[in-house]
Amino acid sequence: MATEQRGLRGKLKKVVLAYSGGLDTSVIVPWLRENYGCEVVCFTADVGQGIKELEGLEEKAKASGACQLVVKDLQEEFVSDYIFPCLRAGAIYERKYLLGTSMARPVIAKAMVDVAKQVGADAVAHGCTGKGNDQVRFELTFFALDPKLHVVVPWREWDITGREDAIEYAKKHNVPVPVTKKSIYSRDGNLWHLSHEGDILEDPAKEPKKDMYMLTVDPEDAPNEPEYLEIGIVSGLPVSVNGKELSPASLLKELNQIGGKHGIGRVDMVENRLVGMKSRGVYETPGGTILYAAALELESLTLDRETIQVKDSLALKYAELVYAGRWFDPLRESLDAFMKNITKTTTGSVTLKLYKGSVTVTSRSSPFSLYRQDISSFESGDIYDQADAAGFIRLYGLPMRVRAMLEKGM
Repeated sequence: MATEQRGLRGKLKKVVLAYSGGLDTSVIVPWLRENYGCEVVCFTADVGQGIKELEGLEEKAKASGACQLVVKDLQEEFVSDYIFPCLRAGAIYERKYLLGTSMARPVIAKAMVDVAKQVGADAVAHGCTGKGNDQVRFELTFFALDPKLHVVVPWREWDITGREDAIEYAKKHNVPVPVTKKSIYSRDGNLWHLSHEGDILEDPAKEPKKDMYMLTVDPEDAPNEPEYLEIGIVSGLPVSVNGKELSPASLLKELNQIGGKHGIGRVDMVENRLVGMKSRGVYETPGGTILYAAALELESLTLDRETIQVKDSLALKYAELVYAGRWFDPLRESLDAFMKNITKTTTGSVTLKLYKGSVTVTSRSSPFSLYRQDISSFESGDIYDQADAAGFIRLYGLPMRVRAMLEKGM
């Protein structure tokens, strides 16, 4: 890839850069102009990372040499078209990870492709390193949506090896260096979650420091009284909180606030990155944890045993595809069609009890419930005759009886 990229030098006219305003992307702007002789359009997506990260970006971008900055609010699209489908599918990577960063990258990359068309750019660029998953997620989206676009990845070809090199390069090219205090952690935040990596977390044996968390209070410090929430769901997708209908992004924001107050949604895990190495990360997903608990519980009423088993098995593949950046892969889209169809009757409400880091289901109801009290009751009923169980057990256990007879010489 590096050789291919260098072959583009002097041939590109305009590049759209995924821009955060941090040190790395601030340095990439003059580096692209110096090495590729092209105009640079900076692009920033608002996926709910917080207003502070968006302040002063246009001035920073232009001071770094960009010809313009494009900012798009993708919050509603992010939740409705990316987060909610994963929720409906029950997609969880390696038993714990609710795919916060994995879902955000394709919505950002898709918007970059759209901006590239609008401004007449012939290339896109990102500041991901060669060790992480995000490089794959960005580039697979570029390939799927516009294979004609060239992709430039500075980290694969420049001589900058660390923060000090980047600061030196910035000073040399009169680029304003961000004055914010460098965090000891590598963080990624959006409307769904906040991730933490680096520093002591690189040792799986060490407990995270209490002051590392930013979205959730320590469960020990959470309120001493539980809080009850009712989540309304229609066809597998959440629509209301405590009877109040909300837009997807507004609903998630409210649950993040409530869940964070009760210390909900902390996950500490060692995961397998797509590139082969293991990494340890800590995730805060307060609203998402609440929604997963509610959606899963409602399915216990609306889906039969065989359907749940098949759905759960396909959810694993769905999560793998999303984690690997294959959002626009036909297989993921086909799995999504299955999930949408199979949950069309997953409509109802679930009441949850939040208390010191835990989420407990207290009630669930659905107009499409397969649960029948007249059948499940221990009292006698007309629909289920307990005497029928004898014949069923004889037939169901026939293979076991035959095997036992064989072993005993009968």
